[in-house]
Amino acid sequence: MEYHSELEIQSHRGGLAAWFDPRRFGRDLRDAAQFVWQVRKLAFAMASRELRTRYSGQFAGAFWIIGEPLFQMIVFVFVFGVVFKQRVGGSVEMPRDYTTYILSGLVPWLALSGSLPSLCSSITNNANLVKQFTFQTELFAIKDVLISMVFWGVGMVIATGYGIVTTASLPWTYLLLPIVLVLTLMFAIGLGWILSALGVFVRDMKDMAVVFVTAGIYVLPVVYLPSWVPKAFQPLIGLNPFSSFVWVYQDTLYFGRFEHPYAWAFFIVMSLLCFGLGFRLFQALKPYFGKVI
Repeated sequence: MEYHSELEIQSHRGGLAAWFDPRRFGRDLRDAAQFVWQVRKLAFAMASRELRTRYSGQFAGAFWIIGEPLFQMIVFVFVFGVVFKQRVGGSVEMPRDYTTYILSGLVPWLALSGSLPSLCSSITNNANLVKQFTFQTELFAIKDVLISMVFWGVGMVIATGYGIVTTASLPWTYLLLPIVLVLTLMFAIGLGWILSALGVFVRDMKDMAVVFVTAGIYVLPVVYLPSWVPKAFQPLIGLNPFSSFVWVYQDTLYFGRFEHPYAWAFFIVMSLLCFGLGFRLFQALKPYFGKVI
């Protein structure tokens, strides 16, 4: 989204009250959705080009697009399912095995977390393009999210295939997966706009993201059940906004029911807020990118 006058710039710099105006937020959602739809082909082309460049000249080449997520999932399943010998499943409360439980939360988390460090530096890493006023810098976050969705797609195929092989059926909640994917894209793109914009001014944002990604797999209910955590620390899991993200996928892929209804409500609201407010924040900070970089 480009600015054509000082008035347009000022319109994106509302006071504190403007940030909580429902009508303004509705316009932000509409503008963000329209922008993503308008640049979708260019974003896909940029993502495809970066993937080809990233794996060109390597011995295994494009195999790593599938091999990397497959290897990470095998490691986690082996460590927690084989070495630690955790066993769940076979009951109404836990209908499927431990491997399915791990995959249901691991796939979306690895897909999202893998893009966070690159999102934090997506603007600073493309300084030459940022200084060209005709280039739509919002594209960088969308491109990085689309690349992470390759991991998501491969992981979902593996999780689905494993479910069919082990149980010969899939829960009806798989029908909700397209809706969950749309919410995930909105959440990830909005979060990407926030991180990429702030990363211009806080250069160690990427390092903080790396630490968060490393710790995230252990502070989220991905490889363990919340009931396994000491009661004193269980509220911390519920207060973590990313826990709702994981629980929505676990309900869809593992439980086959709305085991965490509050997590669905929270994730829907969180996705909409990130998408709309992330777009607004990016527009508010965008005029300063060239001066800071």
